[in-house]
Amino acid sequence: MEGSEAVGVRCGERFASYPQLIDGARRAATGLSALGVGAGDRVALMLHNDLEFLQASFAAVPLGASAVPINWHWRADEVQYVLRDSGAKALIVDADLWPTVAAGVPDGVAVIVVPAAAGEADGLPAGALRWPEWLAASEPHQEPPERAPLSMIYTSGTTGRPKGVVREESEDERREQMLAMLDEVFGLGPGERTVIPAPMYHTAPNVYALLAVAKGMDMTIMRRFDPEEFLAIVERQRITAVQMVPTMFVRLLALAEPVRNRYDLSSLKWVVHAAAPCPPDVKRAMIDWLGPIVVEYYGGTESGPVTFCDSEAWLSRPGTVGRPVGGAVVKILDADGRELAAGESGDVYVNQPASPNFTYNNDPDKRASIDHDGLITVGDIGYLDADDYLYLNDRRTDMVISGGVNIYPAEIESCLIGLDGVRDCAVFGIPDDEFGEALAAHIDADPELTADAIRAYLRERLAGYKVPRVIELSDSLPRDDTGKLFKRRLREPYWAGRSRRI
Repeated sequence: MEGSEAVGVRCGERFASYPQLIDGARRAATGLSALGVGAGDRVALMLHNDLEFLQASFAAVPLGASAVPINWHWRADEVQYVLRDSGAKALIVDADLWPTVAAGVPDGVAVIVVPAAAGEADGLPAGALRWPEWLAASEPHQEPPERAPLSMIYTSGTTGRPKGVVREESEDERREQMLAMLDEVFGLGPGERTVIPAPMYHTAPNVYALLAVAKGMDMTIMRRFDPEEFLAIVERQRITAVQMVPTMFVRLLALAEPVRNRYDLSSLKWVVHAAAPCPPDVKRAMIDWLGPIVVEYYGGTESGPVTFCDSEAWLSRPGTVGRPVGGAVVKILDADGRELAAGESGDVYVNQPASPNFTYNNDPDKRASIDHDGLITVGDIGYLDADDYLYLNDRRTDMVISGGVNIYPAEIESCLIGLDGVRDCAVFGIPDDEFGEALAAHIDADPELTADAIRAYLRERLAGYKVPRVIELSDSLPRDDTGKLFKRRLREPYWAGRSRRI
């Protein structure tokens, strides 16, 4: 493995300098062009975090095409939906993932397989191309990629089929505005050193990693997040900036203190997090440990970052996700579209003027349905304080209406996570013949915690109607790699046979 002085991209024992990385991207562009990929086309990537993910993403740029990253946890039916919906002309896939998804690849889609080891070929489809030989047979494309790619990301689909977010190409001035805002939020810049601990098929790590490459930053890619390995990478590679999710914070804090203290983290200057709510106790513990370098932004695949909050602002306003950034507009609207006053909860609507306009692939009606006078919502509920700091209560799809009373599960979850022995929790609505809905909580907790003890804890801290009627103790909850919780999977058994949409 190359030493920490070398600038480039490393993953495990592999290392590529930037000239090597870009040469591979330019060769892949030639290969894709030979397969008929051109302007407006899509190339699907079902790849683990590794060098090929970056090369394939940049290969689409000079062709005017878009990369479509696919969650490598998905199965054949889920992959087939994305391939058909996106109209992908080619699929670049890791060899170990191919058997799982083979049945879902439509006819006519070219397949390029990335082997895990030299000479690996067993089980590959007839006519498939092997990435190493395919690159070697292609001359570098004459025009190298000169900008970061605009990947077509499919939202996580926690409430149904995922939706492909298609962005328009921005004019230069707007593009520069967006890049400057992302630099401010992400802490990116030449000379900085970063690590990618989250899957690059998700929006935030995808954008972050591709921009870091465009800036020539030294980068270490983690194929999977391991808390102690992360600390070792920070020390060894002198990492200065990183983007993370709260689940990673929880796992880091779960390490024994002597283990955490074993590593020199003094190089870190910027730890930015997003993607899921961070329990206040967890965030405060991270600031106590790392210092006032823990920052946060709020946004979505559709909007990009719209608020930003540094450590100082958060400590003075625990729970906030920050104030508007980059000229963003944030408004809280009621069900009739009226703007609410400070402190009143409603639907969060935003506009980020720096972000390129978008639509949902093959679903313009869905795009129109989230728009209100140029503002969009992704279903979050929250409020603004008198100084325009945003606080999130919950997701609209998660809100429970019991006996006509609106209940926000996030409030209950925040209380639960403060109970010693609770590792994770999910609160959601279940059918109730009298009140319409009741509350259920699925909790990953230490064995000594009982449902009765949990109820007693909640009753001391919350109104009685917020204490879940059903408490289920389990070993784990269904989350993706960014920490997003799939509540739909937990709700479905309770609502089976009912007419209500989950």
